[in-house]
Amino acid sequence: MLKKRLLLFIIFVLVSSFFFLFSIQPQRSTERGTFSIIFMEEKVGYEEYIWKTDETGYLLSVRGRMTKPIALEIDRLTIRLDRSFIPLRYTFKGSVSGVAQEIESSISEGEVESTILVAGQEQKSTVKIKRDSFLLPNAIFSPYLILTKKFRCTLQEKVEFSAYIIPQLEVTVSLKPKEEDPCTLIMQLSTLQIEVETNERGSLIALHIPSQNLIVVQDIHGAPIR
Repeated sequence: MLKKRLLLFIIFVLVSSFFFLFSIQPQRSTERGTFSIIFMEEKVGYEEYIWKTDETGYLLSVRGRMTKPIALEIDRLTIRLDRSFIPLRYTFKGSVSGVAQEIESSISEGEVESTILVAGQEQKSTVKIKRDSFLLPNAIFSPYLILTKKFRCTLQEKVEFSAYIIPQLEVTVSLKPKEEDPCTLIMQLSTLQIEVETNERGSLIALHIPSQNLIVVQDIHGAPIR
């Protein structure tokens, strides 16, 4: 009888240990979606994104195109972040106003080393930014997903942080919850105000930039323009 109880106890410990180890394994997940870009009530572009979570952090991948207010082709954009949303790597391949561009950046402790290829001309640069700067490629909207994943609907008061507008300059921006609606975040970028709509899962639902007559909306079932 004692041996039987001992055997049952050992089995119980082994099973409990298995479930404990399983529960602490880093979780992997993938989120996909499409954003429709609407300028002056006309659909002018789209962005398709993939957001991946793994044991080391996050990876955002984007492709798409836009015809107005500027012509933009995104063949490939990636942003790699660690588990604290600290940026580690950035890549872009595409064209802006018909001019081919490629950017490869590595980021370590706030130092950004970039190789930039524009119209066949290569240049290298090294700049210092704040370690936790938000990477904001000009005229590309999917990276706002990084903000919504980080803050979701939990922001209680106004915060200020640094944003690096790749590959141009670093600016200070502010973010605060909309009054009585914590899932709408008001972002102030210099004189530009942007409304960012999210949900409890941190999905980017929509962006509104009233001064530019621009709306970016989650449109998973929408067909991209050609």
